Amino acid sequence: MIRTIYFDFGNVVAMFDHGRAIDKLKEFSETPPIELALALYGNPLEDAYERGRISTEEYVRLAILAGRLECDEKTFLSAFVDIFTENPVVCEWIPRLARRHRLVLASNTNEAHFKKFTKQFTGVLGHFAALCPSHQAGYRKPEREYFQYCQRFAEAEPGECLFIDDLPANIEGGERHGWRGLLYRPDNDLGLQLEELGIQF
Repeated sequence: MIRTIYFDFGNVVAMFDHGRAIDKLKEFSETPPIELALALYGNPLEDAYERGRISTEEYVRLAILAGRLECDEKTFLSAFVDIFTENPVVCEWIPRLARRHRLVLASNTNEAHFKKFTKQFTGVLGHFAALCPSHQAGYRKPEREYFQYCQRFAEAEPGECLFIDDLPANIEGGERHGWRGLLYRPDNDLGLQLEELGIQF
């Protein structure tokens, strides 16, 4: 029986688009947008930030340098965090699932994004018993240590946990830990998928 359900945040609970940040920041740099995106995302600097190994102040300072941006830190940060929009399908399911299950957030995210979306989505995240962002865990999905960290908040055995994420590699990591996995896709019927897994709501 599933007692605890872990939800990824980005592109599950809410959608995100880094392009929104790039569209705002490109005004402050002669760096082509594609190169600017590479300077901010998917590199060792972002990885260190999502693991909590550098502070927000340090990331912003280094990102401005890497992107050759001519803006102040406040302007950068305002654009950097403004990337999230509600995913109504999942947000409608969360309060229903919370009646019978313990909900825990399992998200690869940095401090600035975490502060933004926990404020932006206070209502829906209020149904979660615990939030486990990678920058607090010190590890990222799909690393074994990340799932071990999240397990502390389950109040259930691994076999009693379901993990919903949009990335196959992360689902595989959760399944290696002992969780059941559900690969989320916006065009799938989430309610039907949950029902097939025996989830009560």
